[in-house]
Amino acid sequence: MSQSRRRPVNGRYHKSEGDIGTVATWPEGDTDPVAFTDRPPVLLLPSTLSFDSSPFSSSSSSFNHKSDGGGQGGEGGGRRRKKSIRRRQPGEGTSTAAPEASPAVPMEEDVAAMMPGEDDPVGPKKSELRSRLGWSVVRAIYQGFPDFQRTRLEEIGFGPFLRLDELTPDVALIQAMKERWDPECHAFLLLWGHMIPTLEDVARITGLRVDGQAVTGVTYTSYQEMVERLLGLEVTRERSSLVPRTRLQASLGVADARHQTGEGQVEYMARLTADARAALAEEEGAAADRDLRRFLILVIGKLILGTRGDPVSCRCLPLLEDLTQVGSYAWGAALLAHLFDSLGTSSRETGVAGFFPLLQVWAYYHLPSLGRGVARRRGAVPLLQRWRFCLDERSLRRQVTLIHDALDTVPFGHVQWTPYVGEDDATQPWVERGCPYFGRDIWLHYFNTVVPLHHRLVARTLGLHQAVVEFPTRQRSWERPGRSFRGIQQVTDWTVRVREQLDDWERRGKEVVSEAASDEDYFWAYARKYGAQVYKGSRRPLDPEGRISPLEGILHSTIQQRDDLQAVVDQLRAELDRAQQMVGGASSSREDPGRSVLEGQLASAAARAEDALAQLREWEQELRTALARTTTLEAEMAELRLRLEAAEVARWRQEAEAADRWQQEAAEATRWRQEAEEAVRLRAEAGDLCTQLGEERHRGDMLRSEMRGLERALALVGRSRSVTSRSGIPSGSARHYLTGSSGRRRNEEEERRRRERAPEGSETGPRVMAPPSPRPLRRLKPALALPKIRHAKRKVLASSSHNT
Repeated sequence: MSQSRRRPVNGRYHKSEGDIGTVATWPEGDTDPVAFTDRPPVLLLPSTLSFDSSPFSSSSSSFNHKSDGGGQGGEGGGRRRKKSIRRRQPGEGTSTAAPEASPAVPMEEDVAAMMPGEDDPVGPKKSELRSRLGWSVVRAIYQGFPDFQRTRLEEIGFGPFLRLDELTPDVALIQAMKERWDPECHAFLLLWGHMIPTLEDVARITGLRVDGQAVTGVTYTSYQEMVERLLGLEVTRERSSLVPRTRLQASLGVADARHQTGEGQVEYMARLTADARAALAEEEGAAADRDLRRFLILVIGKLILGTRGDPVSCRCLPLLEDLTQVGSYAWGAALLAHLFDSLGTSSRETGVAGFFPLLQVWAYYHLPSLGRGVARRRGAVPLLQRWRFCLDERSLRRQVTLIHDALDTVPFGHVQWTPYVGEDDATQPWVERGCPYFGRDIWLHYFNTVVPLHHRLVARTLGLHQAVVEFPTRQRSWERPGRSFRGIQQVTDWTVRVREQLDDWERRGKEVVSEAASDEDYFWAYARKYGAQVYKGSRRPLDPEGRISPLEGILHSTIQQRDDLQAVVDQLRAELDRAQQMVGGASSSREDPGRSVLEGQLASAAARAEDALAQLREWEQELRTALARTTTLEAEMAELRLRLEAAEVARWRQEAEAADRWQQEAAEATRWRQEAEEAVRLRAEAGDLCTQLGEERHRGDMLRSEMRGLERALALVGRSRSVTSRSGIPSGSARHYLTGSSGRRRNEEEERRRRERAPEGSETGPRVMAPPSPRPLRRLKPALALPKIRHAKRKVLASSSHNT
């Protein structure tokens, strides 16, 4: 039966019966009152992994209503105080004094995983990987429980999970895989197609139950009364579901989880176990139930459904009220839903909340060519016990780059789609119980987080060929509130709010089937949809339109078909040889006609198989030729593009140079124009100066003529004085002569100036001034007249020299 497709109606996709849509739409008018709360990127080991302190986040195509700050950070997680670390100064020795008591219990371990320079060693610079709760504390408390409590944990189904050994986080691998995650279809986008961790991976790797009731229920506005009644503790705030981790950890006997000076790991674990054993109840009763609930909320809130904040979320506490029903919930499915939601955050937020060892071991099994894990403990279950991280001393940035390069160059045949073939399921009862949920499209639930598992995108994990299916797209019918909005707004019953998706879980989803004979159509559709996003690796040939990778996928699919058909041919040939030996020649064939007919049928079947095999080989050779030709054409096209770009760059450079020349010429012309204007202005000023100089020269000539007249007058005065003294003539006539001559000169000068100022054609001519009337001559004292004449002479000489 072929895959059903959804047709767009009015721009939206409507689900067919039994199909899983990408998102569900709420009825009109029903707004989502529950807030989305951004999750701060604090790392919890092993439940939360973070690489930087970026506060950004983005939505995913799931029902992720952040109804409480505790689920994804919340109070205590978003506004976390940074731990200040004082480095020991040179010369200081190692202190052996006992540390001062602190009101807060310190972190159990503090592991740094930074992003330094390209080849620098890893060190605490920008990003760090911190563990606020490691496996050691959980293991110590588990070992401190009395036998009847451990038996109850086994009955609940948490025994295999609690016996897991700590796995060192592979920060580079998780960050590289997160960058390949597509929040629209909830899958990794790789060269060979979609890849998704499934419920089978969760069951086999972690040992958690993936069948049973969905982890959902009611979220409340306040958990204070419930926490006090069931745990005997207090929440951080009135409207919160968060319990301080330090108080919860101390209530289980581990009040001080720090390593003491000179204490080894064995002594450390023995001390923690002894402290826990001394604080835990040793007999059944209300106190033992309270201890068990505290431990379960610690394991669920910090390991299975861990957040980035330090406080522990008590959202699952209502499900722990009846301890006999705790084992009936699908905690593994909730773990996968929480991991999908964390992977769908913004690419700038490089942390991954949740149980990241699942993603790490999943990559070890399906992508062994990356070489990030080392196998150990063959046959151990759950499968997480079989792996350990291969330590890499290179910088985190360098490791992430190398992993991306490897993902861009991994051959299609090196991907393990069915790595669990041959596993003994009898030793894994949790796998046998979860088989009815394997290989199905189904909705995963964790209270307000409801995400789809699109198993139809990875049909190859079921041993089927991948058919062309409708690729999911993100369609959100509500808007996400601001990132500063937090807190529960009202009591929400998620069994009613997401009833349709919950019914799908109870029906066990929809089985994935495929009638495709090859993956060819899927590869072409995948290249058209995600080509620009996937086929851009630095180590791959230039393939902007996605032509090469689909051919590689088709060639790989053809090789697989050839191998399968070769096995069939070998089997038919073996059966034919066996039949011929049984027949024993032509004589025996006449005795037994049935055997002869069987021999002929086998021969014809073998011939047909050989013909088909030959055709497949021809098709394989054609594909290899087409792949080589396409690669060559892409390389030539890339070279032509580079040439064209080089020509464009040269033309742009020439145009830029020409523009520069034009700008320089324009600037030069402007400068010349300004200089010409300046020259005209200077010429006008020079003309004005020449005119003024001519007037000054004329005035100087006049002054010199007056000075000569005065000199002659002085000479005449001297002669007249001598004549007067000899002849006795009075000096009044000489003074009258001097006065008359100077008056005449003034009159002549004024007349000349009046003529120069008179306009042309004026009828009014110059007036003739009458000669001055004779005045009575007074006797000029020579002693007084001579200094005045000398003073006038000096004044005339000074004015003449100044004008010159």
